[in-house]
Amino acid sequence: MESNLDTALLFIVAGLALGAYLLGSIPSGLIIGKIVSGTDVREHGSGNTGMVNVFRAAGPLAGGLTFVMDGLKGFFPVFIAMLIDVPIWAVFLVAAATIIGHDWSIILRGKGGKGIATSVGVMAAFSPIIAVIAIALWIGLIVSFRYASLASLLMIGSFPVMLLVAGFELSYVLFGIGLWFVAIFQHRENLLRLRDGTEAKLSLGSNRTSVRPSE
Repeated sequence: MESNLDTALLFIVAGLALGAYLLGSIPSGLIIGKIVSGTDVREHGSGNTGMVNVFRAAGPLAGGLTFVMDGLKGFFPVFIAMLIDVPIWAVFLVAAATIIGHDWSIILRGKGGKGIATSVGVMAAFSPIIAVIAIALWIGLIVSFRYASLASLLMIGSFPVMLLVAGFELSYVLFGIGLWFVAIFQHRENLLRLRDGTEAKLSLGSNRTSVRPSE
């Protein structure tokens, strides 16, 4: 009987992870950019489909909608996994799958965004309060410094700290650190430009630009 239960759990987890990856792979920014402004965001800025590039290529409405949709891609698979009470390792696997799908979409042949909004969605499933604080931190950093890449990395870096302070188990904290490392990897070119002083600032008053954005 226990063996049958283990097999059933593996099938459930595999299905959840596959569904999370496929959901994450849906290029929200590409779809929204075309609907809102007729823009193919892949032809602008960094060419990725994340929220900041959509903001710069297609305007604030498209960027905001992309943030919401990308966040929901992270939230729902993890929420469902937690709702049906699978083991915590399975929850983390589902969370990783949706972020991998967003960053390396099968629909876009391995391209995508940088996982920032999707990571916020994952964190919202863990703790809505932490997600709200993180978004407020991101907005404050954007307004203060205008570097979307720096704001994104500092926000994701705050996840493990807030999880630790909030009393979450060590596994959550370690997963938060993992999210931060993925974000650093995805922003490696931005970090080089920040070092060299050539990273473009986010212009909140402009809808379109040809610079290379963070997300």
